Amino acid sequence: MKNAAMMVGSEGTADRRTRDRLLGLLLERGALTASELACELGISAAGIRRHLDALEADGLVAGGEGTRRGPRGRGRPARVFALTDAARDELNPRTYGDLASAALRWIALRGGPDAVAEFAAAQVAGLEERLRGAVAEAGTDPMARAEALARALTAEGYAAGATTIASGGQLCQHHCPVAHVAAEFPQLCEAETHVISRVVGTHVQRLATIANGDGVCTTHIPRSADIVLEPSIPVRTSA
Repeated sequence: MKNAAMMVGSEGTADRRTRDRLLGLLLERGALTASELACELGISAAGIRRHLDALEADGLVAGGEGTRRGPRGRGRPARVFALTDAARDELNPRTYGDLASAALRWIALRGGPDAVAEFAAAQVAGLEERLRGAVAEAGTDPMARAEALARALTAEGYAAGATTIASGGQLCQHHCPVAHVAAEFPQLCEAETHVISRVVGTHVQRLATIANGDGVCTTHIPRSADIVLEPSIPVRTSA
């Protein structure tokens, strides 16, 4: 049994390494057929198809009909496999963050901090509308709205949750899609905090942020008997 367990563990590690090589090959060469991948990696056709099936199930590889590189033969065109956008992000996760940081530096250089804040507000405007729709049926109690907001934020990829404490409640976001950029431009966190405040319907206070090195973004939501929901702020556009 011990040897069997070791074999399973070894096979899992070998599989991961093979799939990493497969993904790297697709990143370097573009779309390839199963036969081409098997030849490049030195494994059997059955083995490559097993790995491709696993990567397709994980959303990292997509297959489709492709154009043959050699002389055209009879039968259907060979199926080719290519990386998905999710795989590209996973293989090079900082690319978009670096580009966003460069864009915001350009904005700050020409328009100053206020221009960055205006840009940040514009970026979260669509998110605010979606969140408002999600919490519309939660009533006016800020904690009920916070719980609905947490579910909506989770659907947006923030892995959020709401808990009740003596002074009100806390909204915790365990993931931040823009943490790398927000570490340099806190206006992004400020814009998001304003959205949470308007959607919940009361003043809130950010206690911690992932962008600032904390493990989770934590927002305190105080209790309030009378809630007046603020309208969303229209985004100004340059003429």
